[in-house]
Amino acid sequence: MSRSVLRHALACASLTLVFGMSARAADNPVIEWNQTLLKIVRTKGAQPATIHPTRSFAILHAAVYDAVSSIEGEHRPYRIRIEGVSRHASQEAAADQAAHDVLTSLYPAFQASLDTQLEQDLAGIADDADKAAGVDIGRAVAAALLALRADDGSAVTPPAFVFTNTPGRYQSTPPNFPPQPSFTQWPKVRTFVLNSANEFRPGPPPALASREYANVFNELKAVGIAGSTAATADQAVTGKFWNGAIQNYWNEIAQSAAQTKGLNTAQSARLFALLNLTFADSAIAFYDAKYTYNFWRPVTAIRSADTDGNPATAVDPNWLPEVTNSPTDPAYPGAHAVISAAAAFILEEFFKTKHLQLAVTSESLPGVTRNFDSLDDVEKEASLSRVYAGVHFRSDEDAGEVLGRRVADFVSDHALRREHDDRDDHYDRDDHD
Repeated sequence: MSRSVLRHALACASLTLVFGMSARAADNPVIEWNQTLLKIVRTKGAQPATIHPTRSFAILHAAVYDAVSSIEGEHRPYRIRIEGVSRHASQEAAADQAAHDVLTSLYPAFQASLDTQLEQDLAGIADDADKAAGVDIGRAVAAALLALRADDGSAVTPPAFVFTNTPGRYQSTPPNFPPQPSFTQWPKVRTFVLNSANEFRPGPPPALASREYANVFNELKAVGIAGSTAATADQAVTGKFWNGAIQNYWNEIAQSAAQTKGLNTAQSARLFALLNLTFADSAIAFYDAKYTYNFWRPVTAIRSADTDGNPATAVDPNWLPEVTNSPTDPAYPGAHAVISAAAAFILEEFFKTKHLQLAVTSESLPGVTRNFDSLDDVEKEASLSRVYAGVHFRSDEDAGEVLGRRVADFVSDHALRREHDDRDDHYDRDDHD
């Protein structure tokens, strides 16, 4: 079935908003290829262990956006503009070819299925000069962007982390005791839009001897423990519901919002590029902060509370979090909070509203749906879920929310703007590259 036929079928049916849907994305190649990448990164062993998946989403959508915007001509490119192209060139063909070429380069094991998808997509577009032009544009943009990111620091060997028993410092966490934390090289990866990884670095976490630390410690200790009697049933579900790759949830939310709002190819390309460039820089920024402060995870803090010098905290040598295993990196700031605050900011700016009726599904709790009335509600729950999961103090999440909003605000102000937007942003793309 061609995308145009499927689009007509969906237009005649009522649309149920369930994020995480796997149905083919109507007449919108941007959403379709986003779904494809979500399937890839959720395939066991497909994502390289030392490459953060936000990089792949950012390259994919930057290439799609630059290919489409070369034709559309109303917005500034991210990095690449193909000059002298016809405004009648096929945006859909450009998007399909750019997405295919990026994904086959990043995930060569999926070459056959990606080739088949491209062949089917292009078969639904009339064979004429406009289609051929779109294909050429997509191919050229993808090659150029892949070349620009080839030496961005993501492929270096992650530096070894030296564990110590210093109170407050990150240590390998029970019960799985990972031998090394994840993505220790990521603070040095070249940013996509930000000027530097530490541009919005938050201040340090609460001092161990402080009242603030005691407050967040005791809250977490009570509600985040496995089988907590202090947490409500809804809080316990919330902790488990969001215990997945948070950028995946928000990409699915954006997919459904784009479909509901009837975004065309160019609008969708810009939305997903803004969103995923923000996610990629957010990940670089929060790893910069994590490996600057190297703050311990709650499970370590609670089992070592007799070393923290705070009389208001008490040790529990057998404490484990609600979700059993802690993420394999330092706690501060919280990644879920950074990504969720950034996503809500970008979506609110793009759609000019905070109020959407949202039904969100989980990659961690299949079959469970949670309903929301606004993007703010989703953001707050996703952030607080990590307290209920037992893997972050509230102070980790508070700092993460501020960082996420600051990154998103910068990306929104400095990237993918209209051609005649003359705001003085002091941002030089050539210098940045």
